[in-house]
Amino acid sequence: MIDRMRGLLGRDGLPPRQGLLIMPCSSIHMFGMKFAIDAIFHDRDGRVVRVVRDIKPWTPMVAGGFGAHSTLEVAAGWLPDDAIKVGDQIVWRYAG
Repeated sequence: MIDRMRGLLGRDGLPPRQGLLIMPCSSIHMFGMKFAIDAIFHDRDGRVVRVVRDIKPWTPMVAGGFGAHSTLEVAAGWLPDDAIKVGDQIVWRYAG
């Protein structure tokens, strides 16, 4: 529970090609953050419901919108603008 609440707080950034998946999570805040992120909100089936880019540190609240269940946070600018769009489906696979 504490790890989920802390999220990316206290970090200086994210390693290349890495992100943080928070489940369940339909909204985020940026209080205490040191770097900007992009947030991909998706429903229970992995379908993207909202993409918010370049969320600056100390932004009070960003909601995923109707149906948002989980959030993938990645470093701002890591994904090209057209890489993920509303309606796309994210498929998770274990890479370990």
